[in-house]
Amino acid sequence: MTGGLGKQSKTLSDAQLKRLLAFVKTETGFPERNAVIVQLSFRAGLRSKEIACLTWEMCVDEGIVGGKDCELELRDIASKGKRGGRRIPMNADLRIALEELYELERNKGDAERGTATAFVVTLARATSVKSRAASVAFLMNGNRAQQGWFAKLGFEGVTSHAGRRTFLTKAARMVSSVGGSLKDVMELAGHSSLQMTARYIDENAEAKRKLVSKM
Repeated sequence: MTGGLGKQSKTLSDAQLKRLLAFVKTETGFPERNAVIVQLSFRAGLRSKEIACLTWEMCVDEGIVGGKDCELELRDIASKGKRGGRRIPMNADLRIALEELYELERNKGDAERGTATAFVVTLARATSVKSRAASVAFLMNGNRAQQGWFAKLGFEGVTSHAGRRTFLTKAARMVSSVGGSLKDVMELAGHSSLQMTARYIDENAEAKRKLVSKM
């Protein structure tokens, strides 16, 4: 692919995502937080910056994660650009992970944790937006001196953008089955054009063959 996205991360299969979730829940030091990071990436398509800047008031309604509408209300301030803010229906697995982390943070005794304005993802020594986003990406990507989650699992060519690309690719392939269109996928992504959304979606040669055979 060409354009401003550079070299694209590979997407993950359902089996690989299951392995990733099992890994962060059993092999990392803050499993509840790390499971939420994975779910926000793969079940809501959030960027590293959006994960880092998400606050509890964007996903908690009257003390209940998800609330009546069961949506993430991502504000522009936590996203990218004026159109970055959006409402994202909350996947059931993501809601469960958020509920577990919310209760944990509220019970820690720190007055800031679990409050409306507190960040969902706590990151030691990362205070600026840039440093927080870099910290989220580092957990997944690692660096030359330290392996990230994907490298430890042997997932080659996979970066912190894999969750967003996996989410949008799956959404694009499934959206017509629920009566939607690529415009709905574009809105979930927070993009201003379908052209930008299309650049995130993997091609599927087998799907193309099946499609043409039905015409």
